[in-house]
Amino acid sequence: MINNPAINWFESWFDSPFYHILYSNRDKDEAEIFIQNLLNRLHLPQGSKVLDLACGKGRHSCYLHERGYDVIGVDLSECNIQYCKQFENETLAFYEHDMRKILRTNYFDAVLNLFTSFGYFESDHENELVVQAAAKSLKNGGYFVLDFFNAHKALRDLQAEEIKNIDGIEFHIHKKVERDFIVKDIKFESEGKQYSFHEEVRTLHLEDLQNFLIKSELSLLDYYGDYDLNPFTKENSTRLIIVARKL
Repeated sequence: MINNPAINWFESWFDSPFYHILYSNRDKDEAEIFIQNLLNRLHLPQGSKVLDLACGKGRHSCYLHERGYDVIGVDLSECNIQYCKQFENETLAFYEHDMRKILRTNYFDAVLNLFTSFGYFESDHENELVVQAAAKSLKNGGYFVLDFFNAHKALRDLQAEEIKNIDGIEFHIHKKVERDFIVKDIKFESEGKQYSFHEEVRTLHLEDLQNFLIKSELSLLDYYGDYDLNPFTKENSTRLIIVARKL
């Protein structure tokens, strides 16, 4: 199975069950620890309205709801949202939505974009649209959290080839840097069929993300280097987690 080139890579790959198999190491416990650390930092009152931007299969949304928040999760993947619908109730809802567009204006107390759900688009303008839409979705005083990878470390430590065996599938992953993107070509066989997917994420650094915040009139409060919210260091941190506020 080869992807249709007329479809954006993220539309086909994120809608595939194989995406969730390959990244199954992103487990529920890890997500809950990270969310709890964020909540301890943000001090959001229970009942606050939270937008989980690019929610995937809803692990963050569901945990936020368990902690007493009014949560909406959105994702471009129809399959992800169909899966998430089983968890819906009066204070937890899921919608298929493009994060470059505003869902609701001046509505949320916090917008969270987690686990590198950003930097997929070809142009800076499209990536800026995501931050702008998040900013316009926030109430004054609301928080925007962007969890991205540390591009400096990722580029330095990039492995050209990698093989992962997960759930009986041998994923062959080829990585390269092209046009300021880290590009992955992912090939594997499942039940006698050959599959090929493509993934690319822009190598955005702290300065780039700060520029997006400034253009969207968001004020940078803090930035961290891992899910325990330790200080960010360019050389050693695995993540770049930004906390900003709409003033």
